[in-house]
Amino acid sequence: MMTKSLSRAKATPKRPAEKVFDHAQTGAPGPYARDAFERWVLFADVLRERADNMIAHERQGMPPLLDFDYEQVLDARNFERPANYALLRITRIGEDCWDDCVDMAKPPVIVIDPRAGHGPGIGGFKRDSEVGMAMHEGHPVYFVIFYPEPMPNQTLADVHYALRDFVKEVARRHPNTAPVLYGNCQAGWAATLLAADCEGLTGPIVLNGSPLSYWSGEAASSPMRMMGALTGGAWAAHMISDLGDGRFDGAWLAQNFESLQPEKAIWDKYANLFAHADTEPARFLEFERWWNGYYTLSRAEILGITQNLFIGNRLEQGEMQLDAHCTVDLKRIANPIIIFASEGDNITPPEQALGWIAKLYPNTNALRAAGQRIVYMTHAHVGHLGIFVSGSVARLQHRAILESLDEVDALAPGLYEMVIDNPSGDPDCKAGDYSLRFLAREVDDLRIASGDAALQQVARVSRINEAAYASFVSPWLQAATTPASAAALRALHPMRWTRTMFSAQVNPWMALVQSSAAAIRKTRTPLPDDDPAILAERALLARTGEVLGNWRKGRDAWVSLVFGAAFATPFDIFTTTQADPSDAASSKE
Repeated sequence: MMTKSLSRAKATPKRPAEKVFDHAQTGAPGPYARDAFERWVLFADVLRERADNMIAHERQGMPPLLDFDYEQVLDARNFERPANYALLRITRIGEDCWDDCVDMAKPPVIVIDPRAGHGPGIGGFKRDSEVGMAMHEGHPVYFVIFYPEPMPNQTLADVHYALRDFVKEVARRHPNTAPVLYGNCQAGWAATLLAADCEGLTGPIVLNGSPLSYWSGEAASSPMRMMGALTGGAWAAHMISDLGDGRFDGAWLAQNFESLQPEKAIWDKYANLFAHADTEPARFLEFERWWNGYYTLSRAEILGITQNLFIGNRLEQGEMQLDAHCTVDLKRIANPIIIFASEGDNITPPEQALGWIAKLYPNTNALRAAGQRIVYMTHAHVGHLGIFVSGSVARLQHRAILESLDEVDALAPGLYEMVIDNPSGDPDCKAGDYSLRFLAREVDDLRIASGDAALQQVARVSRINEAAYASFVSPWLQAATTPASAAALRALHPMRWTRTMFSAQVNPWMALVQSSAAAIRKTRTPLPDDDPAILAERALLARTGEVLGNWRKGRDAWVSLVFGAAFATPFDIFTTTQADPSDAASSKE
């Protein structure tokens, strides 16, 4: 039996090797290899388009990136105290013009965009935005823009008085309703300065992700604040301005923002574009068109900001002096204030958005005695930029703020938390499908810690370093710097050349990428999302992002340790433990 079985086994013919079709043996690409190659080409072509958009936008003078038609009302460059600002009136949204959208009985909304390195447009560069929601609610909308270059020797006071004239003009056009100031990020404290100076001209002040209390929160809770302290304070901004021929390049601020979460800025953003090269380019390019437009500040402006706000914290203390005739006191503000902050914001955490309240008003009775109404609302996870650009946030939170203006105005003096009850979770729900509650709070409920002791030392070190630099180094650098050298440094900034190197106008090889991408789009059939190779690729991309995120957390822990050793008391070093400030931001939109 055994012999018979063996003979049968030998008689079984073997499958000829040359008949086996194997991609590895034939050299033909597999489905995943072809798909990945096509996505690489499409990915590179999107980077080319971003670079070309960036160069074209700069050559056009970097006009505001608004998704609405507008007309210019005032140009502050022609004022007696000139500033590089202008006031626009939004005239059309989609197919609807001003007459179709606006209810003149409603208060006008003045949206002020932040001047923090980028150009204007964050509050209105797409339909679902603050501008879009205000127009949707029937408000006359005005938008404050600024130009890429400041006027010669421009100061914060020049900007302040220009904004004051803008508010007066809007108030003149709408005499029966006080304007609503809508300040985003840096523009929030500018709006606050304006309200403190222009008492009675404005209605509610809406502050979105706006830092007013720069020392609030544990001293070691903000990586950006610690890094600024460890570089020695304001002298670095002064030096960059000197090398820029009197102008501070906004690309440095953008680079600081990206360094907060490098795993998102240098990996996740691009990994997502590569993984979804067929569907992601439009959204990627829309945002990058704004993100890569870098504006400048004057030397006097950036020094005024760093010395008075970021390091000096003089606004909260009532010591910020705009000029010889104007010292800002936030207690003069009698207008209702609405604050929108997010737990996921690692640039303006809620502590810096809300901490000033307890510094100005030691208890709730003091707040009531001042006749002030402050309403705050916090988001659970959206990041800093998501406060301004997220479509879902615009359609729910910003719409709710605008729809509640009358209710806020009717509140008795005090501190309130605005809570949105939206059972459906749908940001597009109708007005009747969600409700607003204003919960009375006590100032003590905020429970915001403060790192005043450590940050006072930072401020002292900064003043010493700035005095030494201004006396012994700055004059030499200013004498050695020319407009040509400043332009060269700007062009060579990593935030610029890492983008422009992909332009077909700079890199001739990108023309081949452009033509190849056009051919691929005509015949491309992407692999399905549930393909095993695609799932493995995305798992690898996600894991790489996690590794970079863990490296960043280690970096922040090291910076916190060094900061504590340099500026905190020994008791603080051994007792203060900090949660990673960006964990809440990891799911930001």
